Amino acid sequence: MSTADSITRSATEPLGEYPPSLSLPASALATLHGEAGAADLGLNTEDFAVILGHIAAKYLPREASEADAAAFCRGLRLAELALARACAAGNEKAWNQFLTRYREGLYGAALAMVGDAGSAREMADSVYADLYGLNERAGRRVSKLAYYDGRGSLEGWLRSVLAHEFTNRWRSGRRLVSLDEQVEAGGEFRAPEPAAASAPDPRLEAATAEALESLSAEERFLLASYYLDGQTLAEIGAVLSVHESTVSRRLDRMAGALSKRILKGLRRRGLSRDQAREALEADVRDLAVDVSRHLRANDARKEPGAVLNTGEE
Repeated sequence: MSTADSITRSATEPLGEYPPSLSLPASALATLHGEAGAADLGLNTEDFAVILGHIAAKYLPREASEADAAAFCRGLRLAELALARACAAGNEKAWNQFLTRYREGLYGAALAMVGDAGSAREMADSVYADLYGLNERAGRRVSKLAYYDGRGSLEGWLRSVLAHEFTNRWRSGRRLVSLDEQVEAGGEFRAPEPAAASAPDPRLEAATAEALESLSAEERFLLASYYLDGQTLAEIGAVLSVHESTVSRRLDRMAGALSKRILKGLRRRGLSRDQAREALEADVRDLAVDVSRHLRANDARKEPGAVLNTGEE
């Protein structure tokens, strides 16, 4: 295997972490590749297809169709995914973009954790070495960025990597202090104080609940079937007597419309456009909103044929 092939594999096949790849429709793949800006970062369509296929296979059932995989991939942070995987492949342009965008923020997060500039810089540099991939395994370059799968923000993922490094250093430092030294110093054997988790903005919870309450019976049925019950597009399409591609398009439009409703709700509650977009990046699982209750309101799922009108043939 050539060096170039080895580098490409480091970005597309991260150490056998994922199950066999799922395929995507060619038209959807071309769109996703373009939206991600992957070509500008040295990832061709075939490379990106492998990346997306592995990620989709990791989270979707084996019987998922190409349309299911395409719908899932539309929800990924495509541009950030392409940037991370291009960095993992050793693309210099991608790495320069990455440093410009994330380096200072990561250093600031490290400083907040350790409290001293020298230790913060050392810890951040250690993380950068892992991200860049200075080591090789089985002849392949190993970069932690090959594990980023685009399901959340790259910045949030980087903070998690940094927090893991901080925890490892803290444990290592604790092991260097002997039991006798701690007893002589009068130290107590306490677990480290957990970091205070930042609670989601209550305005986001209110805007989300408001947007969910505004959904029609049709929208609730589709969202609950796909996201709560885990039904495939083909299964939902069979219930509604429509093609799975129709279901996929409807879900895609509805997800976008729901995001816009939440953003408008946040703006009405006093957030700026940028603040609203940042708030929207919160994990829905952290919100004190009963999503299931809202989507199953009025028992809209009993007679789907009576309430659903896809508006498409």
